[in-house]
Amino acid sequence: MRERSRVEETIFAMQRAGAGSLQVISDFDMTLTRFAHNGKRVATTHNILDNRLLINEDCTKKMRELLNIYYPIEIDASRSVEEKLPLMVEWWTKVHELLIQQKIRKDLLAQAVRESSTMLRDGYKVFFDGLAEHQVPLLIFSAGVGDVLEEVIRQNHVFHPNVHIISNYMDFDHTGVLRAFKGQLIHTFNKREGALSHAAGLRELQGRPNVLLLGDSLGDLTMADGVSEPQNVLTIGFLNDQVEERKETYINSFDIVLVKDETMDVPNAIFRYITSSRDNK
Repeated sequence: MRERSRVEETIFAMQRAGAGSLQVISDFDMTLTRFAHNGKRVATTHNILDNRLLINEDCTKKMRELLNIYYPIEIDASRSVEEKLPLMVEWWTKVHELLIQQKIRKDLLAQAVRESSTMLRDGYKVFFDGLAEHQVPLLIFSAGVGDVLEEVIRQNHVFHPNVHIISNYMDFDHTGVLRAFKGQLIHTFNKREGALSHAAGLRELQGRPNVLLLGDSLGDLTMADGVSEPQNVLTIGFLNDQVEERKETYINSFDIVLVKDETMDVPNAIFRYITSSRDNK
């Protein structure tokens, strides 16, 4: 924490206002899901599609080549967001074109998720169930694939009615074969536009000026830009990779930075405090 006192003041203010004033906005891949497990990278929603059920070896190879070109650019602390923007659009567009060519079948997505290495962070059930119990909206903002993301949450039995997802959704034809991606492309650095265009449509978010924001990328910091008249915004950044190179930037950008932490312990502790009865103080 760069400013511990500011973090404490924000949490105290959120606790005074209670759960009725709170909304949680979170990224998905490597934020709600683990980055690694037993020293091995955990699959993201795009990686889950890298399954022989769904795509062939040539497509896997091409997707990996794109990752090796563009991922270092995405996390390069020396490049500006403006510089990264067109390159991220390029990357996501190329990946989506490759996936469309594979004619992915909708009925095989659930099996691909079951067979994947994806894992939600330790303590995820307490987090999702707690938010649902207190009827706090959870807005998940993902540059991943919405259909896959939903399946991950469903298979972990935490897809509660308070969960809303903004992501890249597949468009299947009448036979259940992928033919396109729907709507505006969402990538790591254009979440602000998505936030502004979608937030107004979610009535549940109105009158909730306090925001707990979770992300693993600097681009995630704009996810709360759609909140009308925010009062208290607390940002938590998961720094999973290239820690030394990016630590300073993250500490200067997020209120709390969690380094190589594969748990939901800190968000759970903050939420527990916000919802604790004021009478017990």
